[in-house]
Amino acid sequence: MSFPQFAFNNVRRNARAYIAYFLSSSFMVMVFFAYSVFIYHPGIASQNIGTMAVTSMRVAACIVYVFAFFFVLYSIGTFLKSRNLEFGILTILGARPNQINRLIFLENMLIGIVAIVTGIAGGMLLSKLFLLLSTRAIGIEDLPFYWPVHAMLVTSLSFVSLFLFISFFTLLLIRNNKVLDLLQGNVKPKKQPKASLFLSLMGVILLSTGFYALRIELSPFAIILAAVAGISGTYLFYSQLSVVVIRLLKRSRRSTWRGTRLLWTSEMSYKLRDNSRMLFMITVVTALASMGAGYVLSINQAGRDEYNEKPFAITQTYYRTTSADPDRSTIHQELKAAGVEYTEKRTDLLSASALDEEGRENGLYLIGLAQYNELAPLADLPAVTGLGANEVVVVASPEVEKKEYIRDQMVTLAEQPAVSLYVKESVTTESVGFISSVAPVLIVPEKWVEMVRVARSAEEGKEVRPYISYHYKVPAWDTGSLPSIDSQENIVGTKLRQWNTAREGTSDEVFDLTSRAANYWVLKQSTAMLSFVSVFVALIFSVASASFLYFKLYSDLAADIRMYRALSKIGLSTSEMSASATKQIAVLFYIPIVVAAVQSLVVISPILETGIMNVLKPVLTTFAGYLILQSVFFIIVKSRYIRSLKKMMV
Repeated sequence: MSFPQFAFNNVRRNARAYIAYFLSSSFMVMVFFAYSVFIYHPGIASQNIGTMAVTSMRVAACIVYVFAFFFVLYSIGTFLKSRNLEFGILTILGARPNQINRLIFLENMLIGIVAIVTGIAGGMLLSKLFLLLSTRAIGIEDLPFYWPVHAMLVTSLSFVSLFLFISFFTLLLIRNNKVLDLLQGNVKPKKQPKASLFLSLMGVILLSTGFYALRIELSPFAIILAAVAGISGTYLFYSQLSVVVIRLLKRSRRSTWRGTRLLWTSEMSYKLRDNSRMLFMITVVTALASMGAGYVLSINQAGRDEYNEKPFAITQTYYRTTSADPDRSTIHQELKAAGVEYTEKRTDLLSASALDEEGRENGLYLIGLAQYNELAPLADLPAVTGLGANEVVVVASPEVEKKEYIRDQMVTLAEQPAVSLYVKESVTTESVGFISSVAPVLIVPEKWVEMVRVARSAEEGKEVRPYISYHYKVPAWDTGSLPSIDSQENIVGTKLRQWNTAREGTSDEVFDLTSRAANYWVLKQSTAMLSFVSVFVALIFSVASASFLYFKLYSDLAADIRMYRALSKIGLSTSEMSASATKQIAVLFYIPIVVAAVQSLVVISPILETGIMNVLKPVLTTFAGYLILQSVFFIIVKSRYIRSLKKMMV
């Protein structure tokens, strides 16, 4: 038998140990290859968001590759430790260190090459489906199937390099081990896990620091401090604090010394300490991935809400114009060509400032009473009647704190500080409707608009004009549902946006055209791309974390078999063994999810208090998905693990 045949037989005989590692590696290769198929597709460059989509796919492919590196490195290290006895026997039989190194190298490369071939083959079978799903999710034209030679070469070279580097690197893990250590590696009893009280206390302090940092001030420094303290505290929680907590639980005879509770509780102190690095990594990755996915989902929801809140299909705003009646013929022609009826309304919004108690200026807009009442029914706002000469009505969103510039129901404008205006009424609405800014709007008599305009012109030494906006209400497009990408509203809106962009820089005018449908689809395509990428990355994280746990449980299987077999001789039943092992595995599988969920809620709670956006539901939805996936993997791993233990019970 040749040396390569010997390496092949070793892999074949250890198939049960290698199968999860092999399948996970193949899955990573397949996902990386699928991303490469999309990135190098010849038709992607002609798409409107092709560059952004390719960039997102490249980032995702890099994340997969980096994670694959650490996954393979950790997995191979776990396998080498579980095979110490085998390497010790080979050494006694005369195998030289370079021969054992060669054996390990051949085994690693054999599994790696087979995983690469399998992953690319699986990717080829699913590439058409992946292209179909990606184009539908992003909202672009379908990409036809092609023969991805470039993607094959990039994937093959990338992962061959990865397995080569790690295969050489892992040879250092056993080079200096003595024969006696190799022979006793899986047999000698483990030392009782120890924990430092100082480090445990430090973990509590770091976690508390991360918690309070975000509540004192939501700033970049506070975010960085919370991230560093939270990540460091999480590691100390697994490596130190968890051991201290279990040790305290074992001292309580009333709660712990009952049935098999002491058995699995004692074992958990070993398993948590031995798996502290792995559990720490899974927790951090899960928390970051879930918060990222939740943030993307919340942005997507904000886009849907913004579309539903906008009463006007198209808005053209002139911030600086040389004409009191700008040309809108192109907009009229496009709407008429679409065959839809529309209503055009004009607003003249004058920028002004209100003074607060300390004399600071707060930006707002002024609009005449007559113009407002024309727009109010179209924007679902209440009409205003009976304003006195020095009376105003405030219209603002909930995010704006009106008390900063309203004092005793009075408002003082910085442009006319001698006279204060009485606030007759305050209207709170989620969307003002006819402005894109969150600044409040003061509804004033027409004479006040002109007075403030003249005052500003005199102060700035040039004529100041209000912002002129034209709002187009199209009843046929107000269906109450979101528009499709090929809807008439999106097609017309996108065309007008492109026309408006082409006009920029051709005159002294400063203007902007917005289409609620076009804006919705630009945001949807961006978030859909990120969501599509994050789904596969999250799936890889879930599969890899389950594989990590499977590897570690399998490496400890021999010791656990000896322990449970000895306990069965003195009366431990199969059901008690199954219950004890299930609880231990459940803790390893679910504690990272629970800790990551708590950390995510701690991080997003200050964001919820600011009212920026609702990210709670998306984050909880993401964790629910993780929990379902983790439960599936838990059932599979638990059944295989307990089945192996049952075979050795007396």
